Amino acid sequence: MIDIKSLASSEADFDQSLNVLLADIAESDPEVERRVGAIIAEVRARGDAALVEFTNRLDRRRVRAGDLEIDRGRIQAAARQLSTDLRAGLETAARRIQDFHARQKADSWTFEDETGVLLGQKITALDRAGVYVPGGRAAYPSTVLMNVIPARVAGVREIIMAVPAPDDELNPAVLAAAHIADVDRIFTIGGAQAIAALAFGTETVPAVDKIVGPGNRFVAAAKRQVFGRVGIDMIAGPSEVVIVSDGTTDPDWIAMDLFAQAEHDEEARAMLICPDSPFLDRVRLSILQLLPGMEREKIIRASLERHGALIRVADLGEAAALVNRIAPEHLELAVAEPLELLGQIRHAGAIFLGCHSAEVLGDYCAGPNHVLPTGRSARFSSPLGVYDFQKRSSLTRCSAEAGATLAKTASVLARAEGLTAHARAAEYRLHKD
Repeated sequence: MIDIKSLASSEADFDQSLNVLLADIAESDPEVERRVGAIIAEVRARGDAALVEFTNRLDRRRVRAGDLEIDRGRIQAAARQLSTDLRAGLETAARRIQDFHARQKADSWTFEDETGVLLGQKITALDRAGVYVPGGRAAYPSTVLMNVIPARVAGVREIIMAVPAPDDELNPAVLAAAHIADVDRIFTIGGAQAIAALAFGTETVPAVDKIVGPGNRFVAAAKRQVFGRVGIDMIAGPSEVVIVSDGTTDPDWIAMDLFAQAEHDEEARAMLICPDSPFLDRVRLSILQLLPGMEREKIIRASLERHGALIRVADLGEAAALVNRIAPEHLELAVAEPLELLGQIRHAGAIFLGCHSAEVLGDYCAGPNHVLPTGRSARFSSPLGVYDFQKRSSLTRCSAEAGATLAKTASVLARAEGLTAHARAAEYRLHKD
């Protein structure tokens, strides 16, 4: 048996039950923040010496600073040694990710208004980006592609990758993906010490302008603490999926899509919303039948029991309203007419339309980015994209006449704010040479 919650929007205590289910997992732990702060301070003060000490102690290695960077030959060798199927899969995914993100690239623009003032926006790529990739026995080549390719499309001049190698173990698929995505330099460093090195630089690791990529709570805390010194993509929480179904999809498909999110970790959140009560029962039966055969059964079970739910609503309109309240990272619209429901969706990181558009396709190879806002932050933020690696500078050019015209308005507003130097700087432009 599995104790996955059943909720119904018609129940008197539904709002309270949903609020408990959606209760934010603590973003930070004071002890973690303290330990991370100490690591950052050491790396900032002592550079390579501290970085090597933390790497050797925390990742159980025996390296010197010169051993931290992976040479180009090893990266190329990893790519050559891939199986044919895996290489083809990575190349297909990379091509699709490239094609999707190429359409996001913004260009500089200008226009001249009715007074003759030229206004515009200059788009400039970051000089250097840092990509953090979890490492060790786990292999996340898809994370490499999803983080590096948008930066490359944006025109970032140099991309630095940090990937831990605990016990000197590093999956070759990660290196191969880095080769396919054209990473410039790779350092085998992880944890808060890697984030500190990327943020402040050491004798060996160059400082970057922005750090992107997922990590554990120590990595998340470190990104939070260095923000401002460098940019970051987001502070990601546990993975989430909400599936809206009208009861027309095979219940086994729905159950497996819930499993696909739940197997990430015990804090992952997977929910099904449906107006068809008998279908919810069939999905529950599928969960019971399929779960014992899953390799990560224990993790899936814990995730579904802690954070999962089967939610009955009155109709699909109410389902859409509930989705907007949850603002999930991933949303599957497993309904017969998903485009009709799409117009009612306002808050979701990635939306998958129809029962054949499984969320797992977005994790690897559909093309859109799998780095997505979690913890209801889809209300105000977006997936990682090319725009995260581009800066915008505004442009203004005035002729003498146009400058004088605007100066009159600026002077009035500046004096209203009591900023007389502002006003006088504008008024100088009123006088002709």
